Amino acid sequence: MKKLTIIGATGSIGTQTLEVIRKEQENFELVAVSANNSSNKIIDIINEFVPLYAVLTEEKAYKEVREYCLDNNLKTKVLFGMEGLNSIVSLQEVDIVVTSIVGMIGLVPTLKAIQAGKDIALANKETLVVGGELVISEAKKHNVKILPVDSEHGAIFQCLQGNEKSDINKILLTASGGPFRGKKKEELLDVTVDEALKHPRWNMGKKISIDSATLMNKGLEVIEAHWLFDVNYDNIQVVVHPQSIIHSMVEYKDGSIIAQLGSTDMKLPIQYALKYPNRGDAVANKLNFYDMEDLTFEKPDMDTFKALKLSYEAGKVGGTMPAILNAANEAAVALFLNRRIKFLEIGNILEECMNKFDVQQKYILEDVLEVDAKVKKYVRDRFGN
Repeated sequence: MKKLTIIGATGSIGTQTLEVIRKEQENFELVAVSANNSSNKIIDIINEFVPLYAVLTEEKAYKEVREYCLDNNLKTKVLFGMEGLNSIVSLQEVDIVVTSIVGMIGLVPTLKAIQAGKDIALANKETLVVGGELVISEAKKHNVKILPVDSEHGAIFQCLQGNEKSDINKILLTASGGPFRGKKKEELLDVTVDEALKHPRWNMGKKISIDSATLMNKGLEVIEAHWLFDVNYDNIQVVVHPQSIIHSMVEYKDGSIIAQLGSTDMKLPIQYALKYPNRGDAVANKLNFYDMEDLTFEKPDMDTFKALKLSYEAGKVGGTMPAILNAANEAAVALFLNRRIKFLEIGNILEECMNKFDVQQKYILEDVLEVDAKVKKYVRDRFGN
């Protein structure tokens, strides 16, 4: 039986991870969970799964959950803040940590988990975007497996099984195209938040939904794929596939292409990461090829959706440039969600920050945290008023 910690247990990936655990209670035990301020959802998880620990990073929610557990004489110990997060990812009894928290806030807990020798089921792509060199180095040092949970990276991971890395020609990273696929800049001038949140295929959180609309999500995945699979950026190709049936592909040097297909359901890559190297019974609807719609493929429009182009550029520059890109994006998306800037301004802000801030090619964790704070402050001060 594998024992799990889930950080970000109340979000989309965390919730679907709980569904996987429900279906395979004989194989998994939930030891610890975290959330930001979703006190009611954490209480529901505590009542159902009885984890040993729960962490809230917002003070009011922490007090509510702690009082609930004390009043009901529950065994779950409630912890607070980043210190609590770092504690539950390092627990001796835990085998694997599911990092489904959103944003670069996941970097430090992920590093703590790796240093404690825990395998990582990685759904927090920002961790590798902002600190890929640090994370991969620590994973090798501590002999830790990083198992991708994103549908695209989970697909690539499956396509690589039984093959040699030296035989890879390129990775074909599929993208749905988001809600504005096919539109040009002039059609996106007055896009509303509600329109940007309406993803045609996937049900995701707000931040990831906006990233999908700008194609920034795919840009982050390009950088993540570089680190996960040690493939050069020139050998990572984004292919728009609106039906989201093929989750990604690997082309080998002999011209063969291996693809992973499945329904648009994150429970499948979650289950594969948790059970690797084994497979479990179906947790998602199976495909019926007789009922399947046509599968189509397009080239991404990197002029209209400049975030994808900028992500390639940031990845190739390396050092702290991806951290600058990510910080600018997190701050800009927050402003857009709060209706302080327009949709197309997100890409402009990314470009401005990449041009403004100096890049450190050699960096440590503190450098990443510092540049993240500086860039976010700059974006809030310059565009948030």
